[in-house]
Amino acid sequence: MRRIDYDTEQYQDYARGRALAEQQMQTWISAFGAVLPEQRPLTGLDVGSGTGRFTPALAQAFGPVTGVEPSVRMREIAQAQSLHPDVQYLAGSAEDIPVPSGSADYALMFLAWHHVQDKPQAVRELARVLKPGGRLLLRANFSDHHPRPWWLEYFPRGYEVDASIFQPLHEVIAMFTSAGWRVAGFGTVTEPSSGTRGDMLERLRLRTLSFFGQLGPDDLEAGFRRLEEAVAADPGAPAPVFSEPLLTLQRP
Repeated sequence: MRRIDYDTEQYQDYARGRALAEQQMQTWISAFGAVLPEQRPLTGLDVGSGTGRFTPALAQAFGPVTGVEPSVRMREIAQAQSLHPDVQYLAGSAEDIPVPSGSADYALMFLAWHHVQDKPQAVRELARVLKPGGRLLLRANFSDHHPRPWWLEYFPRGYEVDASIFQPLHEVIAMFTSAGWRVAGFGTVTEPSSGTRGDMLERLRLRTLSFFGQLGPDDLEAGFRRLEEAVAADPGAPAPVFSEPLLTLQRP
């Protein structure tokens, strides 16, 4: 996978390209709440928090949250937009989380695991910062449990290229369980429609998905041309939904 430098790519458009409607956000917050302890407040970490897409909603639902993000520009955008008093953003990464040991009840990594360069170190660091029994909510794609967004079929080798970015599920589980973690749950979440196909095309044109960074200019041009032709036939049709995997891991 080609690494994305979010300080030079995508940061200007990321918040707009990856925005979630209120119903979509509530679907995820409900899914997270179903696998977290019932007591409130909980102290949380949003690891790979980006422009703060989830951080304020996590704080509103569960308690104080620290967003941890390596990209300076992504953090700047998150901080500029942050209005919740129980949210803070810090420079860091999954391999180096700048909070005390045993200080968090849970951590969320939402579509950030594939960006982690030293995954064994991240497994150790996540165990360090969570309390005993703390939970990691890993919303990641897996090469063998892979959502198939409707628009991928229009890009050359779309499904193949997208799946190549991610690890298989069993490999991720083995990495954690060999370090003493246990699987607390695995399932899928069906996010409500993101609007119309035309709406989705406008967001895709911002190219804020890692997938687009893996394609050459010719494949990008061909894919968007095919996608635009398909959407033009019925731009007002609802964008199809698909099931997205959520792996919950519990710290020893």
